[in-house]
Amino acid sequence: MKLSIVIPAYNEGPTIHHILNKIKAVQLIKGIDREIIIVNDCSKDNTEESIIAYQSANPDVPITYYKHEVNMGKGAALHTGIKQATGDIVIIQDADLEYDPQEYNILLQPILDGFADVVYGSRFMGGNPHRILFFWHSIGNRWLTTASNMLTNLNLTDMETCYKVFKREIIQGIKLEEKRFGFEPEVTAKISRIPKIRIYEVGISYYGRTYEEGKKIGMKDAFRALYCIIKYNIFKK
Repeated sequence: MKLSIVIPAYNEGPTIHHILNKIKAVQLIKGIDREIIIVNDCSKDNTEESIIAYQSANPDVPITYYKHEVNMGKGAALHTGIKQATGDIVIIQDADLEYDPQEYNILLQPILDGFADVVYGSRFMGGNPHRILFFWHSIGNRWLTTASNMLTNLNLTDMETCYKVFKREIIQGIKLEEKRFGFEPEVTAKISRIPKIRIYEVGISYYGRTYEEGKKIGMKDAFRALYCIIKYNIFKK
């Protein structure tokens, strides 16, 4: 069995080698193999140089690297990475340090035990560490999750989480359209309509960043997420 780790990267030169080291250090349960798929969304900093240098210094780490020639957005980078995945299971991993790869096994367990087809890692459940940052961001996340739940009839606590794990045939079988931060509500809407889909949620840690530390998502992305919740649950149902 193999895990495909899909990493969209945009201007993450200072941190991407750190997240790759964390992924390298993870001991996956049940002897699961791994592949790392990095998609550089036309970064303007030294992201590409950092990735190439890491590949040269760590030939034992199975990294496949792709680069967009124009910036198209996180969703577009995910489309590229998901399309190239060959593992039995696919996980989304941001290139920053907000999410801890040491929790992969927690996320994989419901699928490996035969209970789940999709697993979301929730920042709002469980007793794991959670950095205290922006009040209105947390309210926005919960509000968007509630709006999504009302239309999908799911009871997720964190729809906007990065950590989403899919059986490969499920995520590759979905026609994905959103090229930027609308990926989260779109994929949630579409998986909710798959007959007999089994979706689980587990608590994860969250080591959030400030804007000075490189956080990119903002208020306009929240409005886009709301638009996508309505679009993919009502008008494109």
